Amino acid sequence: MDNLQKRKAVLWILWVLIVPPGLYLIYQYYPPPAISPVDAAAYLAFFILACLLPMNINGVPTYLVQWLTVAVFLKFGLFAEVILSQITMLIVILRLRTSESLTIRIPFNSMMFFSISTLAGMTFLLAGGEIGSLDLLHILAYGLLFQIVSVVSNQMILYFYVRSLGEHKDFFSTDTIWDFSITLLVFPLAIALYISETYIGLTALLLLGIPFFTMTAIMRMYNNSEKVNSDLKKAGEIGHQLAARLSSDEVLDQFVIQVSDLFQADYAYVIDYRDGKLLMLRMFENNEFQPLNVEPVKYNQGIAGNAIVNNNSYIYDSKAQWKGIASGYMPADTESLMATPISRNNRIEGVLVLGSKSKHAFVHHQLQILDILSTYFAVSLEKAGLIQKAIAKSERCGLTKLYNYRYLDEALEKSMAKVKNGELRNLSVVMMDIDRFKGINDKYGHQSGNEILVALANLLTEIIGKEGTIARYGGEEFVVLLPNYSKELALLFAENIRKEIEKREFMIQSDLDADRSTIPIKITMSIGVSSAPDDSDDGMAMIRNADRALYIGAKQAGRNKVAAYTK
Repeated sequence: MDNLQKRKAVLWILWVLIVPPGLYLIYQYYPPPAISPVDAAAYLAFFILACLLPMNINGVPTYLVQWLTVAVFLKFGLFAEVILSQITMLIVILRLRTSESLTIRIPFNSMMFFSISTLAGMTFLLAGGEIGSLDLLHILAYGLLFQIVSVVSNQMILYFYVRSLGEHKDFFSTDTIWDFSITLLVFPLAIALYISETYIGLTALLLLGIPFFTMTAIMRMYNNSEKVNSDLKKAGEIGHQLAARLSSDEVLDQFVIQVSDLFQADYAYVIDYRDGKLLMLRMFENNEFQPLNVEPVKYNQGIAGNAIVNNNSYIYDSKAQWKGIASGYMPADTESLMATPISRNNRIEGVLVLGSKSKHAFVHHQLQILDILSTYFAVSLEKAGLIQKAIAKSERCGLTKLYNYRYLDEALEKSMAKVKNGELRNLSVVMMDIDRFKGINDKYGHQSGNEILVALANLLTEIIGKEGTIARYGGEEFVVLLPNYSKELALLFAENIRKEIEKREFMIQSDLDADRSTIPIKITMSIGVSSAPDDSDDGMAMIRNADRALYIGAKQAGRNKVAAYTK
C-alpha cells in the first residue's frame, strides 16, 4: 500500500470514529429546538446560494457563509449548525478545482468542519453563552467569541495538517489576515440576520439576503473582468517574449512553458498538422519536456482532430465529456481539456491542447486569450523561421551548403577562447586544397568544377560528422576545426580524409563536350594542420599556420600530402 492509500485509509477510519459518533453525542446532549420544514428549507437554500456565489479575494474563491452559520447557531444551536456546515463542506469541495482526490478531501474536510463547529460551539456554551438569547450585549460578546474560535481553530487545524505532510506553512500569513478580516466584516450581518429573523421571521432572509447576494454578484463580475484584463496583459507580455526569440525551437519552448504557467495546466501539447497527419512537436508534462515518442495519427482523429475538422476551440470540463472523442496519447489522470487550432494566413498549421488533472479547470474567456496567444505564436514562429533562413544564408556557402568563412572565423575565435580558459585541451585546424583544380575547370568547365565541389562537400560532411566543424573557406579551399584534437591525432584524421578522397571517383557532366557526357573524375587534396596551444594562441595565426603547412609542407612537396606546421 503506497503513502496515498495509507493516508486515505487513515482519514476514513478517523472520520468513522469521530464524525458519526460526535453527531450522535451532540444530538443527545444539545438537541436542537423544533425546526419547521419551511425554516430549514429557507436556511438551506441560502446556504447553497452562498456556496454557489463565492467571492474572489486575493486570488482565492472565498465562500461567505459565516454570517449564516453564526445566525443558525444562535437560533437553532450546535446540532443544526454542524449539519449545515457539513452540507456547506460538500458543496464547496465539489466546486473547488484541485488535483487532490475527493476520497481524501471529503473525510478530511468533514472532520475539520465538524471539529471547528464543535470547538466553537462548546466554547460558546461552556463560557456561558445561551442559544436563543435576545440580549444584544450577550449576543455580541458570545457570538464574536464563537466566530473567533472558529477562525483560530480553522487556522490551527490547517497548519498542523500541512506540517504533518512535511510541507511548509506559516501560521500567520496573508490568508490568516483575510480570514480574520472577513470574520469582522460579516459578523454584524450575522447578528442583524439573527435578531431580524427572530422578530419578523423569514422575511429577514430576503431583506438581508437580496442586497448581500446582489453585492456578491457585482463583485464576481468585477473580479471576472479584472481576471480577463490581467490575463490579457499577461498574454501581451508573452507575445513580446515570443517575438524576441530568434529560433523556432526557442519560440516553441517558450510558448509551451508560458501558456502552461498562465492557465495552470498540468499538460501541454503542440501538435503539427502536416500531410494529413497530426505530429507531436512538444510534450510538456508537470513542468518538464518529455521525449516525443508518440506515433502520428490521422488529422481527423481525437481532440486535436476535432479542433482541426471544425476549425473551432473547445473546453471539456471532465473526462466524461471527451473520453469518447480522444484517440492516441493522453495521460490517464487528465480531467479538463482545452484545445484550439493554431492558424497562420487563414490556414490551420496545428493545434494546442492543454490538460489539467482537475475538473472544471478552464473557463470560457481563456479560449479567447488562448486564441490571441496562438496568433502571437504563429507570427513569432514565422518570423523566427525567416530569421533562421537569413542567418543560414549569411553563414552558409550557397553552393556547397557548408559553413562559410565568416562563420568559421567566429567559431574559431570562440574555440580559441575555450582553449585559453581550459574548456578545451587542444584545438586543431585542418586546411585542405584541391590539387590542380584550375586544370579541371579549364578542361571540363566551371559547372563541372562546381559539381565536384558539391560532391566533395557531401563526402567531407560524411567523413567528419560530429567530430568537428567544416567550412568552405574560399574557392577550392576547405577548413575543419577539430576540438580536443592534438596535432598528432589531427594528422591521422587528415591522412584518413586524404586517402578517402584519393580513392573516390566523382561523376561530372563535361560542359565542354558537345554531348555533355557523364565521366568519372579523380582528385587529390593537399592538407595542412596547425594546433593550439602548441603552435599559437591566436585564431587567425592558426589559419595562417595551417595555410603555410598546406603550401610549403604539402603542395611544394609534390601535392596529395598531409603536412604539419612547424615553427
